[in-house]
Amino acid sequence: MYITGEDFELGYKKGILADSLIRLQEEIFIKSIREFVPSNFYLNILKYFVSWFNRNIDKHVPEEYLKEIYGVSLFACDEFNFVGPPYQRMLNYHAAHDIGHALQNMNLVACTAFKVKGDRSKDSTMIIGRNMDFSSGDDFAENKIIAFYKPKLGNNFCFITWAGMIGVISGMNDKGLVITLNAAKSEIPTSAKTPVSILARKVLQYASDISEAYEIIANTEVFVSELFLVGSAVDNKTVIIEKSLEKTGVYETSYNSLIATNHYQSDELKNSELNIESINEGSSLYRWKRVDELLNKKEKHDVESFAAMLRNQKGLNDKDIGMGNEKAINQLIAHHSVIFKPEKLKIWVAVNPYQLGKYLCYDLNEIFYDDIDIKNDVFVDSLTIHEDSFLYDKEYQNFIKYKEMTDNFKYLYSEKKANIITQKEIEYYKQLNPDFYYTYYMAGEYYRLNEDYDKAKKYYKISLLKKIPRLVDKQLVESKLEKVIK
Repeated sequence: MYITGEDFELGYKKGILADSLIRLQEEIFIKSIREFVPSNFYLNILKYFVSWFNRNIDKHVPEEYLKEIYGVSLFACDEFNFVGPPYQRMLNYHAAHDIGHALQNMNLVACTAFKVKGDRSKDSTMIIGRNMDFSSGDDFAENKIIAFYKPKLGNNFCFITWAGMIGVISGMNDKGLVITLNAAKSEIPTSAKTPVSILARKVLQYASDISEAYEIIANTEVFVSELFLVGSAVDNKTVIIEKSLEKTGVYETSYNSLIATNHYQSDELKNSELNIESINEGSSLYRWKRVDELLNKKEKHDVESFAAMLRNQKGLNDKDIGMGNEKAINQLIAHHSVIFKPEKLKIWVAVNPYQLGKYLCYDLNEIFYDDIDIKNDVFVDSLTIHEDSFLYDKEYQNFIKYKEMTDNFKYLYSEKKANIITQKEIEYYKQLNPDFYYTYYMAGEYYRLNEDYDKAKKYYKISLLKKIPRLVDKQLVESKLEKVIK
């Protein structure tokens, strides 16, 4: 998507270009909410709660972005007016990440980002890689968009997004400033403030270097904690600007490498109670160590080695921890995966599925400054990184089948129909993803629900021997084990 203009015009053009996709994306989003909250009664409560909670959100979003969102909202589908009027619900959707993340700490987002430069980079220039991992389902990620903006005010920039979304999750501007969002464990907010994606958008559009990015972030109130990885060609460095509801800290290293997962590292915030809790109970530190391990396996890196790291599914010491494990860099849920070279103004974006398809390269020098034919493909074919061979491996087909069977089993368990699943199906299921803890948890559930408690106990115990991503996951397995032991 390539659009030019000012506030409302940008939104209106985005609506024209993505009309059918806006409807589809909203349909998928509402469906995913229904999966989390299947009861119509509680959905109605949630709707009114969000409306009340966000009643003042427009006071915390710059007017130009309100106008842009209004422009997009003119193309919203009337079918979803039961959620709210088009403009109000489009505005609220920009805070959906913040609300779900803050109120429930649902771990819907477990992202990984890292950079090298200087003696750690083959051509000495900065390289930044990131996986945007969040579990809104494969359908939600199917139609991602790389948007190129030439606004009337501020910098030209590009970002990876979806229809209807004007906020930024991952992007780079024509000054070589990169920003990516990595969620951090957050305090429970009392009212809506600025959505973090809107804040990142403001940085991309109006900051040229790290000091300008810091000033924008530090002077904006947010209602969830967030890590902003900011790389700057102007400064020739990358930092992590860490923001809680009360403080803003900066983390940087004297090394030519930097890693961001989902915990604070700055002196200002690293010793907070929430951060220590997050480190002890989540997968963030494990992924940080895995990135560090892989970075140190090579003396110098390039975009190809970064792609290989972003696709890596192993645990520490190359241990098999199961496909889809949150402790892995590649959790096989990525909405998008991106590699940036800020000094070269180049960006590589992975083609579906996840980060397994080709990484296509876009050169912002050509796109923003040359007389480019935007009606045709604008990626640089000669710089394409080939798709992952795993995509053609039997293991990938096993993973697809594993996900299908997991969803089916969960549905049957919830409907008290576990008895219609055969033991043969359970044995087949176990072979599809044999190193993942959840495989054995689901097998344990099958036998528990069919009152074969000895076998249930056996599989819960096997599950507990595997690499379980989070403490809450481990506690769930342990609680089920206690039920069959009594």
